[in-house]
Amino acid sequence: MRKVDLLIKNAKELLTIASAHPKTGKEMQELGIIEKGAVAVDSGKIIDVGVTDDLIELYDPDKTIDASGKVVMPGFVDPHTHPVFVNTRENELEQRLQGKSYKEISQTGGGIRSSINDVRKATKEELFELSQKRISKMLAQGTTTIEAKSGYGLSLESEIKMLEVIKELNEKTPMNVISTFLGAHEYPEEYKDNHEKYIEILVNKMLPKVAEKHLADYCDIFCEEHVFDIEESRLILRHAKKLGFKIRMHADELEPIGGAELAAELGAVSADHLVAASDKGIKQMKKNNVIPILLPGTTFSLGLEKYAPARKMIEAGLPVALATDFNPGSCNCDSMQTVISLACLQMNMLPAEAIVASTLNAAYSLEIDDRVGSIEAGKEADLLIMDMPSYQYLPYHLGSSCVDKGIKKGKFLD
Repeated sequence: MRKVDLLIKNAKELLTIASAHPKTGKEMQELGIIEKGAVAVDSGKIIDVGVTDDLIELYDPDKTIDASGKVVMPGFVDPHTHPVFVNTRENELEQRLQGKSYKEISQTGGGIRSSINDVRKATKEELFELSQKRISKMLAQGTTTIEAKSGYGLSLESEIKMLEVIKELNEKTPMNVISTFLGAHEYPEEYKDNHEKYIEILVNKMLPKVAEKHLADYCDIFCEEHVFDIEESRLILRHAKKLGFKIRMHADELEPIGGAELAAELGAVSADHLVAASDKGIKQMKKNNVIPILLPGTTFSLGLEKYAPARKMIEAGLPVALATDFNPGSCNCDSMQTVISLACLQMNMLPAEAIVASTLNAAYSLEIDDRVGSIEAGKEADLLIMDMPSYQYLPYHLGSSCVDKGIKKGKFLD
């Protein structure tokens, strides 16, 4: 018998979600369920997966967990978050309840701009401490990998500071933290009437310095008519590609201005939000292998009626992914379990589709599918033991976490 660190056995349902490619169409309903399943873990990696009766004959574990009556699944992968900030903006919720739109709040000094001064003033140590607390809460709720964006500094010094904090979070916390540069999140106050000057700074100073310091693999942009329009977005992202960045986009969140089409044109890895994406944009994304990341928590938090057309995208053959969009303003949601519920209840995704979108497809959208997103031999042992009778219970249950035990790279999370 082979000695291993951990054996999880007797899972009522073990969701492997294994696939050699992002799941699309009917594949998104396939969870690779093993009844009475087991997982062997050693040195932080998954060693073997199968039926309990088989694995207990093969492995001698230092520790055994009996998951009888429970669901074992991969850790959640959250591919769109903004966790590095100082103050929350709960006052904006009250403004929205009184009838102001997100765009109106932004144009009167609220929104993203209101987070900038605090981030600029904060030290790296202060930002790290605040962000670490937020990430700890996400870990406790089953999220084991996130993508984290800058974008609340909007100056060379502050954006570098944010990205250095993101790098430190990846190195010093259990969470996998994938870094994205989002200097094109908004026009800062000092350049709100001089867009050309800020774009010049982005292109000639920020992007080259971030590339030189290897602080981000991706470049993102908030592509909307009232922020960075299509031509401005095309210009900035083309420069980013020349410097070796891969592209992500906030696209067509509020208006159908062609963000999905631009994402396809530029070969973006992902296009996110997409509430107002056109049929043409959806077709072009499919043609050019752009992964749509949908953020129903944001639509819900903004009190909007129209959600991203998840069913249309799935039927078009797109590998839909889900994310929280955790941020201080438009969506202060740190729970992928909540997002899964909203995806089912508001976008008509089936429970299995939403789970695939929050694990495997999300991992593909971050290009780390060789490491996380499914339960397969050789991958990191990011596992959740869920106190629920079936996978269908996950979106059905509201208000508290179903995580009984979380495991990150083979180690139990407190």
